Amino acid sequence: MASSLPDNPSLPRLRDEARALQRRVRAGDPDAVDVVRRHHPRPERALAGAREGFALHAAQTAVARRYGFPDWPALVGHLEAARPLTVDPSRIDDSALDAPDLFCALAVLQYSELDAPPRFARAADMLTAATELPNETVWAAAAAADPDAIGRHLRADAALADVNGGPLRWTPLMYLCYSRATPTRSCGETIAAATLLLDAGADPDTGYLWRGMATPFTALTGVFGEGEQGPRRQPRHPCATELATLLLERGAHPVDHQSLYNRMFRPDDSHLELLFAYGLAAADLSPWERRLEGAIETRAQMWRRQVDWAAAHGFRARLDLLERHGVDVSGVELTAPDSPNTRDDPNARDDDGATALHHAAWDGDLTRIERLLAAGADPTAVDGRFDATPQQWAEHAYQSEAAELLSRRSPG
Repeated sequence: MASSLPDNPSLPRLRDEARALQRRVRAGDPDAVDVVRRHHPRPERALAGAREGFALHAAQTAVARRYGFPDWPALVGHLEAARPLTVDPSRIDDSALDAPDLFCALAVLQYSELDAPPRFARAADMLTAATELPNETVWAAAAAADPDAIGRHLRADAALADVNGGPLRWTPLMYLCYSRATPTRSCGETIAAATLLLDAGADPDTGYLWRGMATPFTALTGVFGEGEQGPRRQPRHPCATELATLLLERGAHPVDHQSLYNRMFRPDDSHLELLFAYGLAAADLSPWERRLEGAIETRAQMWRRQVDWAAAHGFRARLDLLERHGVDVSGVELTAPDSPNTRDDPNARDDDGATALHHAAWDGDLTRIERLLAAGADPTAVDGRFDATPQQWAEHAYQSEAAELLSRRSPG
């Protein structure tokens, strides 16, 4: 079962949660008793005489199983293994960083609300104004994808190729793969820089646990990009195909849970086609699956997420691709892509109060926006979560063309 731990989980916090559950059960709190009944493997035995002596170990077991672990020792073991791998980018204070580290922090995808083109542009401006930055640290050289500077660092100390450092405590290869601040760097130079690191011993499966989440963000994850913030705020690497191919040829494991999640939101399947070509369908356990056993989602869960999303969003080509490679796509009903001319209500809302026009604006789908508007979609509608119009959704996603279109078509 996949872990459902909260962000940045800690053993003291979970111990407090177990003690609180123990106290509440002893006090007769019906909600606490229900937690035990739903999650403890032997609830009646655990709850027998609960007011007098509901045991702490019973509370710990219920808490562990609530978060997807078979027992408390398994949860503790995961936390101990995850601690050195965990990074929370939101805890980095840019104002406290020196120039090389600030460049690295600004240059890379952090998978937070900070990811946006102006931040990457600021890093690029730093590099233009201070061309010596890549010579300061190997991590800055990697974020700049500078093969000459990387070569100098590795000639001084080849072990630097796989050393964690910089503001995010990443290996150099991670900074290279997550950087979006090298608009003038050619793909040839980028591949040369990555090859230097790999030749010197960089791990192609390098990665980290984002805020302790039990799905690793690997070098491949950074290359493939995208995610919940959309393709403009979290773009693919400019040399995504070439760089991903290099990593896979050099041993990166094709089963990359986070890449599959980040790229599932849009209909493009180029990432899946490449990963399937390198063994995604039948690959053995990855190093991360072995390391995070019991916490990372299973292959069956990984594929079910892909199938369900594709079916719910009308991605027929993706379902066909998955089925060709042996993924079970049975039991789902394909939802037709949005066709406003046949919909009863183009202003129907989802569970968060957003309309189809909001989602088309977020995706920057100009054709769909035009169709929805022609069918009577309201460009002034505000969603229930952010109290924002479709135009504001487009602006937040840096979908400038969609924002301009909606601006022209909105009243006033």
